[in-house]
Amino acid sequence: MSAKWEKKDNHVGVLEVEVDSAKVDQAIDQAFKKVVKRVTVPGFRKGKVPRQIFEQRFGVAVLYEDALDILLPEAYLQAVQETKIEPVSRPDIDIVQIEKGKPLIFKATVTVKPEVQLGEYKGLSIEKKEFAVTADDVQKELENLQKSHAEIIVLDEGTIENGDIVIIDFKGFVDGEPFEGGEAEKYQLEIGSGTFIPGFEEQLIGMHKGEDKEIQVTFPDNYHVEKLAGKRATFKIHLHEIKRKQLPALDDEFAKDISEFNTLDELKADIEKKLKEKAEKDEKIYIEEQVIEQAVANATIDLPTVMVDNEVDALVEDFKQRLQMQGIPYDAYLQLTGSSEAKLRSEMRDKAEKRVRTRLVLEQISKVENIDATEDDIHEEIAKIADSARMDFNQVKQILESHDPQLRALRNDIVVRKTISFLVENSKVA
Repeated sequence: MSAKWEKKDNHVGVLEVEVDSAKVDQAIDQAFKKVVKRVTVPGFRKGKVPRQIFEQRFGVAVLYEDALDILLPEAYLQAVQETKIEPVSRPDIDIVQIEKGKPLIFKATVTVKPEVQLGEYKGLSIEKKEFAVTADDVQKELENLQKSHAEIIVLDEGTIENGDIVIIDFKGFVDGEPFEGGEAEKYQLEIGSGTFIPGFEEQLIGMHKGEDKEIQVTFPDNYHVEKLAGKRATFKIHLHEIKRKQLPALDDEFAKDISEFNTLDELKADIEKKLKEKAEKDEKIYIEEQVIEQAVANATIDLPTVMVDNEVDALVEDFKQRLQMQGIPYDAYLQLTGSSEAKLRSEMRDKAEKRVRTRLVLEQISKVENIDATEDDIHEEIAKIADSARMDFNQVKQILESHDPQLRALRNDIVVRKTISFLVENSKVA
């Protein structure tokens, strides 16, 4: 087999491939054995038609399509490896010649990875940012714990205050007409949560149990239901019940009730420790994002549209899976948000392009700096996976080695992390 690559523009070219006639004839033989099983000719049992009779009756050309199915995948893959190109999409195949006793010749129009012209990526400046944990941070976290362990009491008297949980009926009208989704009975709402449109929750403050009230609100101009965006609406409210959070005292008993600690001071110390650990992680992420963004911004890449399209596909599929895990049908989500797949794809395009650019730049830096995953790196990562999954190291190793795509993905992840570490190590704080 021979292959020749000719680049036509920045990232599209033609791969011309010639496959030996012996392989073509072998594939035609395999195609005959497959096709003849479905053929019935008078005088012969089904599947038992001799080759000569078959070709006299149907011609050898009827076997070419099945022969191509056998030949093309292997020939294309081999040609890609020989020419060392890196396709990023399915090829557009044009069959130039296929005939018994002659070589197969085909051309594949292929989009390949674009060239990445790196800019400055070493010595990048990181803008300083404080990640210190203060006494106020610890107190706020303690108060959050206090709120999460509050007792909910039902008020027989009194009025709604910010932070209360209320049970209401509501019915909304625009231009005097009720609108879809604007009505509910015995709906539970926390005042101050920002669940409803601006102005709704605030106007409930001061209401008494059993009271009816009309309120006026305006839907935001960017509201997800287009026909309601910017519209003035009236809501009729009936208040069934007011619930209030009764906060526990912040003392040693509180610490004992919600944790393994005996004193409030011990609980505070643990909160401070966890906040500092989180701050360290946040700082690490911040620094990494800074150097990555600068390295990508300094690079020049003419991105093939198909690479961005493929990334959008991946983002949409990931989004659908996350919705499914939450028990939300994708079509129902689009209907409820007044969106469409085309709109969703458009909204994801910038993110997709950023991800593709970042991936290509990090990949190019790793090549230029000879950053690779060593066997020790891979073994260390397998050990982490085995420990996390509570499996034997050799068992995990065997599974990964038997699934080449998974092992490649593991290796790529290691290279990416090492490349990011390289950028951080070679940066400076401004």
